Amino acid sequence: MKKNVSTLIKLSQKAKYSGLFLALLAASPFAKAQNTPTLSVDGKTFKDLNKNGKLDLWEDTRLSVDKRIDAIIKRMTNEEKVNLLIGTGMPGIEVLTGPVGDSKQGLVPGAAGGTDSFDRFGIPATIVADGPAGLRIQPTRENDSKTYYATAFPVGTALASTWNKTLLEQVGKAMGNEVKEYGVDVLLAPALNINRNPLNGRNFEYYSEDPLISGKTAAAIVNGIQSQGVGTSIKHFAANNEETNRLTINAHVSERAMRELYLRNFEIAVKESQPWTVMSSYNKLNGVYTSDSHDLLTQVLRKEWGFKGIVMTDWFGGFPGFESIKDGGISDVVKQMNAGNDLLMPGIPAQKKVLLEALNSGKLSKEVANLNVKRILEYIFKTPTFAQYKYSDQPDLAQHAQVTRNAAAEGMILLKNEGNALPFADKQKEVSLFGVTSYAWITGGTGSGSVNNKHTVSLLEGLNSTGYKLDKELVDLYKPHAEKEAAAELIERKKKGILGLPGRLGEIKLDDAFYAKKAETSEIAFVTLGRNSGEGGDRVVNEDFNLATEEIEMLDKISKAFHAKSKKVVVILNIGGVIETASWKDKVDGILLAWQPGQEGGHSVADVVSGKINPSGKLTMTFPVKYSDTPSAKNFPGVPAENPKEVTYEEGVYVGYRYFDTFNVKPSYEFGYGKSYTNFDYSNIKISSPTFNNKIEVSIDVKNTGKVAGKEVVQLYLSAPHQSIDKPKAELKAYAKTKELQPNESQTITLSLNPKDLASFITAKSAWVAEQGKYKVSIGASSQDIKQNVEFSLPKELVVEKVQHVFPSDKQFTDLKP
Repeated sequence: MKKNVSTLIKLSQKAKYSGLFLALLAASPFAKAQNTPTLSVDGKTFKDLNKNGKLDLWEDTRLSVDKRIDAIIKRMTNEEKVNLLIGTGMPGIEVLTGPVGDSKQGLVPGAAGGTDSFDRFGIPATIVADGPAGLRIQPTRENDSKTYYATAFPVGTALASTWNKTLLEQVGKAMGNEVKEYGVDVLLAPALNINRNPLNGRNFEYYSEDPLISGKTAAAIVNGIQSQGVGTSIKHFAANNEETNRLTINAHVSERAMRELYLRNFEIAVKESQPWTVMSSYNKLNGVYTSDSHDLLTQVLRKEWGFKGIVMTDWFGGFPGFESIKDGGISDVVKQMNAGNDLLMPGIPAQKKVLLEALNSGKLSKEVANLNVKRILEYIFKTPTFAQYKYSDQPDLAQHAQVTRNAAAEGMILLKNEGNALPFADKQKEVSLFGVTSYAWITGGTGSGSVNNKHTVSLLEGLNSTGYKLDKELVDLYKPHAEKEAAAELIERKKKGILGLPGRLGEIKLDDAFYAKKAETSEIAFVTLGRNSGEGGDRVVNEDFNLATEEIEMLDKISKAFHAKSKKVVVILNIGGVIETASWKDKVDGILLAWQPGQEGGHSVADVVSGKINPSGKLTMTFPVKYSDTPSAKNFPGVPAENPKEVTYEEGVYVGYRYFDTFNVKPSYEFGYGKSYTNFDYSNIKISSPTFNNKIEVSIDVKNTGKVAGKEVVQLYLSAPHQSIDKPKAELKAYAKTKELQPNESQTITLSLNPKDLASFITAKSAWVAEQGKYKVSIGASSQDIKQNVEFSLPKELVVEKVQHVFPSDKQFTDLKP
C-alpha cells in the first residue's frame, strides 16, 4: 500500500512539520550516533549504545547476537515489547484514514514508516521505504537546499522481460546503493504476485504469469539489493491478484493452485535470496486474512521453507477497509501475532492499546510476543542504522541512470518486424513522431510503485539526442498538446484523492490530408500508444485493455497514408501490462513493446530502434486475442460485480500459457515470445541420462545465423505424465540467456532439472509427487516455438516432499480441468 507519499508528506509537513526538519535531524538516532561513547574492558573497545557508562550484555560484541538479544528481551517491559511489535506510524496517512494518532516523521521524509527506538538499550529507530521500481522518498525537504532524487528503474514487467539474472542483480545493487546512501534500512520490494488477470492495476509492478520466472527474477533483485547491506520486503504474500476491494476481498483458491502457482514464486525467492522481510498481503485467503494465517506465515513460510526473517503487514493489513479506521476499527492484533506476523504496519495507537491489554492479561502469550520481538531485534541488529553507518545522501545517480538505460533496452520486446522495418538507422531521413505519449512519456505506474526521479527522458528527447531528424511541424503541434493533456490528467487524478488512478491522455485529431502530407516527406512513422495504471484500482476493458476509438482511427489513417507511399509504420507500446493487439497488429509493420522503462526510457527506445542494441526481451505473460479468452475473465474481480466481496480462482493451475497451450486457445502473442534483428539456430540437444535419478541435465547448442550480434533466451518446458491428476500441456522449468553472440558464433547452454521440477502437488496425499513414466523436455524460443525435444523416464513414482494440509476451503468449487 503506502499511498502517494509525496502528496501525503507535503500535506502533513504543511500542517504539522513546517520548519521542524532541522530539529528532527538534531534529535534523530543518526545524529546521536555521531557521538556514541565507547568503553574499554579487558583491552577491548565497545560502543556504549545507551550511554550509561557501563558495558551491558547487549553491547558486548564478544557474545553471540542471540545472547545479546535475549538479554534485551529479558529486561523489556510489556509496553516496550508492544512498541517494537507495532510500527511508528506514517506521517500524513490521516488524509486517507482520518485521525489515527501521532506518527513519527523519522529522518527520511517520504519514507513509509519504521520501527521504534529504545534509548535505554541503545536501539535506534529503523526506516522502511517503497518501492519496486526504485527508492521512493521525498525529493525536497523543508529548510534544505539539497535534493534527494532517486533513480526510476524500469517497472517489474520490463525487468522480468530481460530473462537476465546477472543484469537484474546489477539493477538490485544500484537500488540497494540508493537505499543505503539515503539512510533507509529496508526497501519494500520486490513485488512478485502472479499476473492472474491482465486487468490487475498493479501488474506493472509484478513479473509474470509463471512462478519460475517470477521467483527467479525476484531472487536476483533481492540478492542485488541485499548485497549492499540493506534489506528487502518481498510482497504481497499471497494471492493478492487484484486491487478492487483489496483490503477485504476473500480469495477462494485450491491448495494445489496456491502451492503450484501463488506460493511457488515466493518459495523460490525465499530459498534463493533469503530476504530480510516478507510482507503479508491484504486479502483473505479461504476466509482468513493472510496476516492472520498461521498456515501461511508459520507452517509454510517458516517451517516448510525455513524463512528466518520478519513478517510485516501491508499498511493497515487485516483492517476491514480504510473507512473502518475512522470508526475505531482495528485488525485482530492477537491473531496476527499468533500467526507469526511480527510487525504491524504502519502502526496506530489503538493497536498498541489492545495488544498491551492482551499481553498483560495473558490473552497473548509471553512466548509468542518474545519470539516476535526477538525476530524484529535480529532484523534491527543487521541494519545500517544499528551499525551507525554514515550515509552520504549522495548515491551515484549518473551511474544508476546508465544501469536503468541498459536494463530497459534489454527488457524491450520486438513483437513484429515485417520487412525489417526496424532497425531504422538512417538519420538523414525524416521521421514522423505520432501519439501523445511520445511526448508525455510514462516512466512507471502510480502509487507505492512510483519513484520521485529528477527527470524522465521522453521518446521525443531520446530520438533527438540520438540524432534523428524529426518532422518539426508535428513536434510543434504535439508538444503543447501533450503538456496540456498531462497537466489536465494530473488535476483530475488529484481530485480523486491520493489513490486517484491515472487516465489515458487524449490524442490530437488530424485529417487525412495532414497524414498524407507527412507520408510524402517522412520515411517512417513512429506511433506511441501509452497506458498507465496504479495502486488502488484495476484496469478496465474498454479504452484501456482495448484501444480507444480515437487510437484506432489514428492508426488506420497513419497506416493508410504511409503505406500508400510504401513507407513503414512502427508502433511503440509504452505500457505497464497486457493490452489487446490482435485487431490492429496487421495494420502496422513493426511493434516494439517498450513497457514503462524508467527515467531513461526515451534513450533506451532510441538505442533499440536505431540498432545500437538488438532487442532480446521475451514475454513473461500471454497476450490474448481478446480479454474474454483469459481464463479468469469470467470471475475477475469477483462477486457481486458492483462491489466484490469474494473471488473464486476456478481456473486452478490453468493460468496464462498453462491454459492457452493446454486448451488450444490461440493467443495474439504467446508466453516467451520475442523477435530479434538476427536469427538463432538450435541444434544438438543432449540429455545426461535416459532415466531420472535425482538430477538431469539437458544441453543444446545455440548459433547466431544472422548478420548482427544478439542474445537469445533459451526456454525449457517439461511435459509430465498425467495418470493420477490432470496437468498442463507443458510448464517452464528452466531457462538461460546466451551471452551476446556474434554472427556465426555458438554457445552451448546447459539446463538442470531437479526432483521438484518433475512434481505436481497432489492434495489428497498432501505431497509433491512425480509420477512414474515418460517425461518430454522441449527446448525452444517460446512456449509455442519449440526447436528440439528429448525424453527421459522416471522408473517409479517419487514422493518429493510431504507437507501438512493448509488453507482449508471455505467454499465448495472445482478447479478447471482439461
